Amino acid sequence: MRVGIVILPDLPWSQAARRWQRAEEYGFDHAWTYDHLGWRNLVDGPWFDAVPTLTAAATVTSRIRLGTLVASANFRHPVHFTREVTALDDISAGRAVLGLGAGGAGFDAGVIGLPPMTDRERVDRFAEFVDLLDRMLTGDRVTWGGRYYTAVDARSTPGCVQSPRVPFVVAANGPRSMRLAARFGQGWVTTGGGEDDLATWWRGVGERVRRFDDACAAAGRDPATVDRYLSLDAAPVFSLSSVGAFTDAVEKARAAGFTDVITHWPRPEGWYAGDEAVLDAVATEVLPSLRQS
Repeated sequence: MRVGIVILPDLPWSQAARRWQRAEEYGFDHAWTYDHLGWRNLVDGPWFDAVPTLTAAATVTSRIRLGTLVASANFRHPVHFTREVTALDDISAGRAVLGLGAGGAGFDAGVIGLPPMTDRERVDRFAEFVDLLDRMLTGDRVTWGGRYYTAVDARSTPGCVQSPRVPFVVAANGPRSMRLAARFGQGWVTTGGGEDDLATWWRGVGERVRRFDDACAAAGRDPATVDRYLSLDAAPVFSLSSVGAFTDAVEKARAAGFTDVITHWPRPEGWYAGDEAVLDAVATEVLPSLRQS
């Protein structure tokens, strides 16, 4: 079982840098940040962009993998994003990983004046986004004409450090997005169904695992070839509320077939409010045994 942690981009780098270093020192396998123009009630800031944050994190770490959780089509264009991704992969010496998602109807869409979209339209756009991004990162001189994106002789030289490209971890809870994850993803990430009851949430997670297995089978892909990530803190209980809560969540995720789990760095208040002492205890008491299992 591999364990990752999300570090929200809500602190100036002079304060945030040490968190990314500590994440590596603690032994986390991957570290992530949100890719939004603003997020929920933290929209009034401070809030920093994901790509420069990950690039800076690459310069103060040497082992841990670094990724977006998740980059979306709301404000990213595959042509420009390709340049950012290849730069991040180069600077991190091949440690970049891309969590990708369809994007929602919240602040990211509204702040740049996007017209309202149905869920189907957002998934249609996401399909184009992932397909074109894949083409850009695995080839060069790409020309594309879609409903949502256009590329005209777009270049991606020199390409990614990783071959054939930076790994995609595709966020998917519904059937169409799961088909995209089965087709393009080196990994699949789910948040479950958002239920308020913990036991019900875990049952929903199990149902999504079964649906993803079906999506892989329909795509002719062995489900065992796709890493499975679970965002633990989509559950109604914060995974770092105690060492016991974290251990219990990890064991449930393992039993459900997940290869990776992701928690969040505790914040003083609000979203993911918790005590960093619990994080310290998890790092010293739990992570070493997970690395051996």
